[in-house]
Amino acid sequence: MADFLIAAYPWTKSLHVISVIAWMAGLFYLPRLFVYHAETVGQEGPTHEMFVTMERKLLKFIMNPASIATWIFGLAMVFTPGVIDWSEGWVHAKALMVILMTGFHHVLVRWQRDFAAARNTRTGRSYRLANEIPTVLMIVIVVMVIARPF
Repeated sequence: MADFLIAAYPWTKSLHVISVIAWMAGLFYLPRLFVYHAETVGQEGPTHEMFVTMERKLLKFIMNPASIATWIFGLAMVFTPGVIDWSEGWVHAKALMVILMTGFHHVLVRWQRDFAAARNTRTGRSYRLANEIPTVLMIVIVVMVIARPF
C-alpha cells in the first residue's frame, strides 16, 4: 500500500488542491448568498424558493463532494510515507484549522436548513461576519503548509 501511495502522490496532491479550491469557493459564496437572502429576499415567495434551491444545490453538488474529496485526498497524503513529520508543529496547527473549517461547513448546512424551513433569524450583518471565517482559516492553513513557521 505504501508503494501505491508514494507512486500516486503527485495525483493525490493535485486532486487535493482541486478539491480544496472547489470547497473554498462554496465556503466563500454560500454565506454571501445568505446575506442577500436575509436582507432582500425574505422567507416566502418565488425568489425565496429560488435562493433555497441555489443554496441547497451549492451544498449538495459542490461543497459536500468537494469537502469529502478534500478529506480523502488529504488523508491519503497524510498516510503517504515521508510526507508528514508529526514532530513539526505546523502539521497540528493545519489539522486544527481544517477541523474548524469542516465545523464551519456544518454550521452552513444548518443555516441553509433554517432558510429552507423559513426559520432564519440571523441578519445579513451576521452572515457578513461569518463570511470572514473561511478566509481567516484559509490564510492560517496556507501559511502553515507553505511557510511552516514552527
